[in-house]
Amino acid sequence: MISCDFEVFGKVQGVYFRKCTLEKARQLLLTGWCSNTPKGTVKGQLEGDEQSVISMVQWLKNEGSPASIIEKCQVSDFITINERYFKDFSIIK
Repeated sequence: MISCDFEVFGKVQGVYFRKCTLEKARQLLLTGWCSNTPKGTVKGQLEGDEQSVISMVQWLKNEGSPASIIEKCQVSDFITINERYFKDFSIIK
């Protein structure tokens, strides 16, 4: 299993980006969280099997919610984990 942090830039607030991220993460059986930031981005953390995390990162970079406009997605701190820290994927307000 792996974990990573992400931050998505562009038109990602007010367009159901977090809700769609939650749905996609749960579909891929990932755990972690996402949250809006004061600077207008969405950031979060992903945990799960490597292929699912890679699929989610590609979704964050290229797809997102239908009304979003993704300018870039920064992904950092890829680490191997032995067990999950989070029990589910959630939206932090």
